Amino acid sequence: MLKWLKIFFNLILPPRCPVCGKVVANSDALCPKCFANITFISFPYCKKCGKPLELFISEDELYCEDCLIKKSPFRFCRSAVVYDDFSKKIILDFKFFDHLENKKLLAKWLFMAGKDIFNEGVDYIIPVPLHYSRLFKRKYNQSAVLSATLSKMCSIPVLYTTLKKVKKTLPQVHCSGKQRLKNIKGAFQVINPDSIKDKRIVLIDDVYTTGSTLRECAKVLIRAGAKSVDTLTVARVCD
Repeated sequence: MLKWLKIFFNLILPPRCPVCGKVVANSDALCPKCFANITFISFPYCKKCGKPLELFISEDELYCEDCLIKKSPFRFCRSAVVYDDFSKKIILDFKFFDHLENKKLLAKWLFMAGKDIFNEGVDYIIPVPLHYSRLFKRKYNQSAVLSATLSKMCSIPVLYTTLKKVKKTLPQVHCSGKQRLKNIKGAFQVINPDSIKDKRIVLIDDVYTTGSTLRECAKVLIRAGAKSVDTLTVARVCD
């Protein structure tokens, strides 16, 4: 019955490409032209942080300079696509303009990008939380929506209330590098630490910019007893 209802609704309101609006076969797809404009992050990339690498010498040297010299709270970081003018429209429409229909496409990208993480084992998915004041204004947490959709694909449960944002911060896009660290410090708190003790966590967010927010979340989770923390984002800013 549900299958026929879906067919009926697709005939009346066919799925459309979230970038250009052309009719497409599925709700989690782009038209061929727009798909060709998306820059997917593929091999070679840093084994640790997932940053695209320009040169590939050998498997043993697949680490970026930052991961070679700096300690990271993450086990792995992975992102599906480069954050540019083409991917930006899909993400911003989903995040700020109520285009929740984009969740299937974005979650599919997350699932594909998270292969390395899922192969190593994950116990729980945790979305990066919003402060209640921003959640009230935006009406939904885009990371939580992505987490719910991804969970159905990978059969990993989501903990929605374990990580809480307790400090209202400025939008990170309005802060410089050092300001981002200060702005986000002490902003998150783990509720019921026993729920994540010795568990492998994957954090979900829409965009990896400098990693400040994800890094602060990871530190809080590890201090609360998490065995490991990975991050998985739809897009990544690549300079």
